[in-house]
Amino acid sequence: MKIRNDVRKATVLALIGGAALGVGATASADVLYNTGVAATATIAIGVNAQGHLNATPGVVANSTRTGIAYKFADGSFRDATSPGCFCEGWGVSAGTPAGSVAATATVANPGGVSNLTVDSFVSNAASITSAVSLTSLPGLKVTHVYQTSTKAPTSLFRVDVTIANGTASDLTDVRYVRVMDWDVPPTEFSEYVTIKGTATTTLLELSHDDGFDTPNPLLPTSAILAGTTDVDFTDSGPADHGAYFKFNFGTVKAGESYKFAIYYGAAGTERDALAAIGAEGIELYSLGQSNGNQITGSPATFIFGFKGVGGVPIEPTPEPGSLALLGLGLAGLGFARRRRG
Repeated sequence: MKIRNDVRKATVLALIGGAALGVGATASADVLYNTGVAATATIAIGVNAQGHLNATPGVVANSTRTGIAYKFADGSFRDATSPGCFCEGWGVSAGTPAGSVAATATVANPGGVSNLTVDSFVSNAASITSAVSLTSLPGLKVTHVYQTSTKAPTSLFRVDVTIANGTASDLTDVRYVRVMDWDVPPTEFSEYVTIKGTATTTLLELSHDDGFDTPNPLLPTSAILAGTTDVDFTDSGPADHGAYFKFNFGTVKAGESYKFAIYYGAAGTERDALAAIGAEGIELYSLGQSNGNQITGSPATFIFGFKGVGGVPIEPTPEPGSLALLGLGLAGLGFARRRRG
């Protein structure tokens, strides 16, 4: 599987790393913490000027860049998207023109940006804002505003996305892709992936587990593992895979915009991750868990989700195995109390 993924990484670079590269447009990037500072934070996210993850400076123990990271018990941040391949990105299209960005890095190519121009990049301790436009269609603008979720538990970053039509004409078939390769510690490159909400998300056009695929909405993609295309699945793996979502927002009229939200985060257990998903009313999500820890989700369950994409809020429930373990734990507590009595 790893050999196939390496081939797919090279394919992604060939598709999006052509003459339209705009990597040198800005070197801006920053890391956001859910408490504003690293010392007290539990999660961190690294954002590039174009709005994608896996940015320098790297503040994590298992990679040179920061994507979405969780603070482990030893006090170190460990990342779940940047180890090995910096494969996380997004793309937008309206009719024929398309722009995409993915931090799919190799020694020869430090990134891949196609047909996108950075309009502004502003960061502070509370938020990071990236605003870009299509180089070939400057009136089509995409803004990503990263900020800490205000809903308890604060295990998530919320990304408010606005696709604005500043042209004089209506834009049809406005599509947006977000894709990521899960590399979940401590078993990077061997994880279990879950996707939920596909059946109820009406604006979802395609989903699967290939986190190495191109973010260009106009190019074909395919799954890594069978049984992961356009369906919900639980604990698929172990494999080196991720999550791919393509949405079709239809027509955005001249002078109007479409807004939705993306979520990234992590929690110490699956139960806590699902609680955070429920608190936000997320409609569609993926979980990444390390090999051997896919039932409890410990020591970290990583989260990737969406709201405002035509779905309904999910009321997540823990896996049966997790409930069984909880039951055993409660039974053990009761037995211990009886013995002490």
